[in-house]
Amino acid sequence: MAKIAKTLDEISVRTIRTVVEEVHSEGGSAASSPRKIAASYAVLKNPWLHEGTAASLTDFAAYAAPILAQEITSRLLEHLGDANDVEAFGKAAVVGLNGEIEHGGAFIHTPFFGNIFREILGGTSIICFSESRAEPSDSLRVPLWHKTEAATRDYYQSLEIQLPDAPHADEIVVMGLASDGPRPHPRIGDRATDPTVTLDIFQGE
Repeated sequence: MAKIAKTLDEISVRTIRTVVEEVHSEGGSAASSPRKIAASYAVLKNPWLHEGTAASLTDFAAYAAPILAQEITSRLLEHLGDANDVEAFGKAAVVGLNGEIEHGGAFIHTPFFGNIFREILGGTSIICFSESRAEPSDSLRVPLWHKTEAATRDYYQSLEIQLPDAPHADEIVVMGLASDGPRPHPRIGDRATDPTVTLDIFQGE
């Protein structure tokens, strides 16, 4: 088994932050119960700057991503309860201006992050995601969907996250999100109830 980092200090994390939104009302009507959606992210030094596009990203991702996944999910659960309370999840990476988009992908698009994040939260679905490159204090909107039934449309939701003072040009933001329920008033149907829709609808009767 490859060596993995045991602490955030070992992988040059500058800060870690958690944001929680509670939705009590939507569209003028109270939700059946308040929905919580949380995002937790770590800001760390980009370890691959100036290595060029041919450099392998795997070794450091294998070393650093598991502790990121573990620490991020532990903070999400502090606000949402245990894994049984989590119904939807998502992930994101934001790279500073001196890095490549692929540097963020090396953290979130590998099993070293995704499998750990999914297992702790009790999920089986592929994790939906957002990735970008940005200056400090930008914001991003990150999608979530159901942790075991990705096609369950009621759970398609997103959260906009402001990133104060991150990422610096030589940093990466690695983020995980989770929600304890669906959208407040879901009512757009699902695949089980959808009619058959093809290009034939343009042909008229």
